Amino acid sequence: MIKRYIQTKINHRVVEYNGVLYFGGLVADDKSKNMKGQTEEICAKIDTLLAEVGSSKENLLTAMIYISDFTAKDGMNEAWLEWLPAEYLPTRATIGVAELGKDTLIEVVVSAAR
Repeated sequence: MIKRYIQTKINHRVVEYNGVLYFGGLVADDKSKNMKGQTEEICAKIDTLLAEVGSSKENLLTAMIYISDFTAKDGMNEAWLEWLPAEYLPTRATIGVAELGKDTLIEVVVSAAR
């Protein structure tokens, strides 16, 4: 059975199927922040959403990270590793993109187990 959580105008923030939670892409609200700051904000959003649907970052399965500036990747990695203990690191891909929207440096898509 498919369950959908937190409907927005264009999607649901989370869709669950067979105990796996699929999250839509998340970006920072404060676009004045650098890559590390935007990543920290997104990680906090992930924590909040996971809690709302009964899970936690320890249950992350995979992450797709889209960044518009590979020269700032170290800041993203620093925030990511400060947020997530090594024993809970999910699979991950970081993809460089030309544009994510005005002043958006990073977008993160994750999946997690319930």
